[in-house]
Amino acid sequence: MLLLTFALSHLQQANAQNKSDFKVIAFFTGKNDKAHISFVKEAHKQFPEMARKNNFTYDSTSNWTNLNSEFLSKYQVVLFLDTRPDAPEQRAAFQKYMENGGGWIGFHFAAFALTPSAYPQNWDWYHNQFLGSGQYKSNTWRPTSAILKVEDKTNASLEGIPATFKASPNEWYRWEKDLTTNPDIQILLSIDPTSFPLGTGPKQHEIWHSGYYPVAWTNKKYKMLYMNMGHNDIDYDNKTDKELSFTFNNELQTQFILNTLLWLGKGKK
Repeated sequence: MLLLTFALSHLQQANAQNKSDFKVIAFFTGKNDKAHISFVKEAHKQFPEMARKNNFTYDSTSNWTNLNSEFLSKYQVVLFLDTRPDAPEQRAAFQKYMENGGGWIGFHFAAFALTPSAYPQNWDWYHNQFLGSGQYKSNTWRPTSAILKVEDKTNASLEGIPATFKASPNEWYRWEKDLTTNPDIQILLSIDPTSFPLGTGPKQHEIWHSGYYPVAWTNKKYKMLYMNMGHNDIDYDNKTDKELSFTFNNELQTQFILNTLLWLGKGKK
């Protein structure tokens, strides 16, 4: 009887240890822009490895009809790897999930909206209230590295991250709304002035020479974080489609992403 009790206790401890701390679901489309597709493929390789080492579960789906209350109830963190939902019922389910305390990370194109375009700004809650950024206004080109500046060292996503660090090559976005004037927005990373000029052209308006550009931020009303990273460099010039850079091929940037997952997944506001 003593041996049986010991065996059951040991089994219970093993099961507790094997149980994930939290579950992550990544939504993606993976159809538009080779750079975004490259990032999505990279994420599907890197996040499962992160999950294995840090005791969480990573699932992914390109079926956006899964963005419903029943499905989302199984997960503590939602990722938008490259796009956003378009159907009204999916948008309503996501808003409800966030308002009820769910976690979210959006990468790069997940915040894009431009009217007119294939992704018009037709979701006021998401773009104006939740993200606070409004529409896309412009970007740098080509994808290049930037020196990023930490704006708020107190956020758990930035634990162990130095005051400035070099990011992987990326297409950097500028937004319609001034996030510095929004009391709900906490800017975490911005382009450091030492990055200028940022971009190589050839169009001069795609090279930034000055200004303030937020790169990552959170809305203090929600468990969320948006980061502009998620556009790998591709050999556009020679049209070989060769991948020239990777978002996760950067120790500090990857640590920032992992910190964010652990912060949101474990429910630390």
